[in-house]
Amino acid sequence: MISSHHHHPLCFLPLLFILIISPLTSTAQTHTNISLGNSLSTPTTKTTPSWTSPSGDFAFGFLPLPNNTKLFLLAIYFNNIPDKTIVWSANGDNPVPAGSKVTLTSNGQLVLSDPNGQQPWTSNTGGEGVSHAAMLDNGNFVLATANSSNNAWESFNLPTDTILPSQELGLGSALFARITETNYSSGRFTLQVQTDGNLVLYYIDQITKNKYGDYWASNTVGSGVKLVFDISGSVYFALKNNTVFNVTGSSVSAKDYYQRAMLDPDGVFRQYVYPKTSTSGQNNAWSLIGFVASEICNSIARLGSGVCGFNSYCKPDTSKNTCECPKGYSFFDENLKYKGCKPDFTAQSCDVDESRMYQLEEMPDTDWPKADYEQYYPIDEDRCRSLCLRTVSAQSPSFDKVVVGRRSSLCPMGGCKSGWGRHSSRYQ
Repeated sequence: MISSHHHHPLCFLPLLFILIISPLTSTAQTHTNISLGNSLSTPTTKTTPSWTSPSGDFAFGFLPLPNNTKLFLLAIYFNNIPDKTIVWSANGDNPVPAGSKVTLTSNGQLVLSDPNGQQPWTSNTGGEGVSHAAMLDNGNFVLATANSSNNAWESFNLPTDTILPSQELGLGSALFARITETNYSSGRFTLQVQTDGNLVLYYIDQITKNKYGDYWASNTVGSGVKLVFDISGSVYFALKNNTVFNVTGSSVSAKDYYQRAMLDPDGVFRQYVYPKTSTSGQNNAWSLIGFVASEICNSIARLGSGVCGFNSYCKPDTSKNTCECPKGYSFFDENLKYKGCKPDFTAQSCDVDESRMYQLEEMPDTDWPKADYEQYYPIDEDRCRSLCLRTVSAQSPSFDKVVVGRRSSLCPMGGCKSGWGRHSSRYQ
């Protein structure tokens, strides 16, 4: 596994130390109490019940999945934005059908239940003295206690993929990317605020959450304290010596913009803003103002399939990295492109010369970093092509000019295995 104690050269972010002039201050949040015994049901064609913050900026309630309006998430979302952008959800891995409800029980628990009486999620706060709940203006939903200044439960302490201004993540906290923009199940990347003081982005197994390796790190072992999204709009990693490691390096006015920072489905941590007031004749939208680990396509995973699946390659873009198939291949699943590509032709045998049955396709600016290599030198391109075709396991070859024939497939005892690639102008 790649060490999480240092940066990868390809994903290096300069470490900027800035004196903290004053400590982060917490702004008092106004709220409207939600009494024990209250409940919310999934929306109908006539009503969309929710518990809103005093300003109306945030709401807690059910929203339908973007790609399946018969299933619902229990979520916190931006209430004054047309697309109701979700910032937290309780049941991303287990959406519920119409007729489900969430109840603030008499013993102080939030309980999500479906029409069959199943309980996919609960806050597990029974017996902790919860007196009421509240949706705060900063986007934090809390279960408050009558005799303590500490909340029994709050969404800010259990984030999903997003953090908001005034939110802090202490050591041991984490964000998990979702699968796709419309599938809220836990995905393949995580941002970990490690107990050793390092802030690290990892590839993970989607099912087990086992870490495959890191692709970005703050290199702050022994000094990191917490990840902070302060009310001025800055996202930074606070350190023990009263300095900070800037994460996104951007800030805008909280008065004029809604803000969020999230670990996107493609593994990049991005900061977005949305104007609170509309400009005449223009449609408002989320704008990208900062990011980290945007060069994830150039990282190399020692385990797993990497950013994209086998037989596919990662194409970088600041706003969204994409997975693509080489010519002659197609996605296993168009909706889950990270699963890789399958050949649209009959694969060659690993022990028979079938060179006349295949041809080589050029893929400019593309590299297959985990591939085996066969080098022929000196040689011209035509001769290189001929030799590569005779190498029967060369399912996904690429070329470095005309002197090296590259093959991204191995031919071990178990049969042919194909690699994954990456696309960038640096591989010209």
